[in-house]
Amino acid sequence: MAFTLPNLPYDFAALEPVIDAKTMQIHHDGHHGAYVKNLNMAIAGKTSLEAKTAEALISNLAAVPEDIRTAVRNNGGGHVNHTMFWQILAAPGHGGGGEPTGALAAAITSDFGSVAEFKAKFTDVAAKRFGSGWAWLVVKGGKLAIGSTANQDNPLMGEIAGFFGKPVLGLDVWEHAYYLKYQNRRPEYLAAWWQVVNWTKVGEIYSAAK
Repeated sequence: MAFTLPNLPYDFAALEPVIDAKTMQIHHDGHHGAYVKNLNMAIAGKTSLEAKTAEALISNLAAVPEDIRTAVRNNGGGHVNHTMFWQILAAPGHGGGGEPTGALAAAITSDFGSVAEFKAKFTDVAAKRFGSGWAWLVVKGGKLAIGSTANQDNPLMGEIAGFFGKPVLGLDVWEHAYYLKYQNRRPEYLAAWWQVVNWTKVGEIYSAAK
């Protein structure tokens, strides 16, 4: 069963002015589309791998044949990462922005002191990820933790990713995610990004992860 590129749950222009329509189109159709295509090519004809979900593939890379392991790591990670990324975003004022609520807000306050302190720490981790990668909020050992991974690594990969846990929130800090609008000004992108976070969806993911 071939993996497919998921449709965006909103129009390309829905996240403006935070993320422009052209960036969304290139990011979704071009970058994410390439990860899906390359992942399918890597596992083509390998029935045992084709039967697995993308999450299952990247969660046990040791079970992937060595000759395609890097391709599955990079492209499977890219597919899983972006599939979550599109889901946790929404138009400013129409599901995007605001503050977390309910159990997620309580956990954030418990583990980081306050939502403001959480945002500051998460933003700092995202800003300090050198080169391309992701910043993550994960559930690990029953608590929330913040960290980052390089390239398209995902915390589900375990120790190989350098940071592990069950992802709840992921922020893409590859330049292709923001360069057309923000150029080299990653801090501006990070500050604006909070306006499009869909906290309702993030809360649902947190409930499932814990």
